[in-house]
Amino acid sequence: MSNKLIAKNQPSSFVFSEENKVEINNILKIYPEKKKRSAVMPLLYLAQRQNNNWIPLAAIKLIAEILNTTYIKVYEIATFYSMYNLAPVGKYFVQVCTTTPCMIRGSGKIVETCKKVISKKPGHINDDIDSSWIEVECLGACVNAPMVQINNDYYEDLTPDKAEKIFKGFKEGKLPKNGSQSGRNGSEPIEKRTTLLKNA
Repeated sequence: MSNKLIAKNQPSSFVFSEENKVEINNILKIYPEKKKRSAVMPLLYLAQRQNNNWIPLAAIKLIAEILNTTYIKVYEIATFYSMYNLAPVGKYFVQVCTTTPCMIRGSGKIVETCKKVISKKPGHINDDIDSSWIEVECLGACVNAPMVQINNDYYEDLTPDKAEKIFKGFKEGKLPKNGSQSGRNGSEPIEKRTTLLKNA
């Protein structure tokens, strides 16, 4: 049984935007006629993206109708995967990686910055900057630790000061370019190579 938070206040209906209707048709074309139900995950993603980072139960019902499947089957998937939010998280949803590489590189200080700027407790929306934060397991950008995911984008090589500047920018609707915040390109060494040297 899922322990995922589900919003108490639910909209009575949900309709996909015209743009997303076109996207849904394109997605469904990928799947064989009898396998359309396999499109459930991308359709849940579209609903979440359209609805300010969370999926109302009315959207789950609509997706079940589109895919000609039962409500409970779509609900089970939406509650199983952590990437789907079934309650409001704010316009800017911050996920802080606190797995070992990020922790070694200072993610604990990024968590403290979240508590300072966004909210003292994870999962609570700061209405002033329309944002919330949570701790998550590995996001796969270990070499650029510490890092956070904000909505769909990664912000890497963070310091508490850089994280604070990003979070405070939510109020003005500003986000820096995603990726490394230290200026390095991709996952190149911070200073200089220590392996695969010519004379090694």
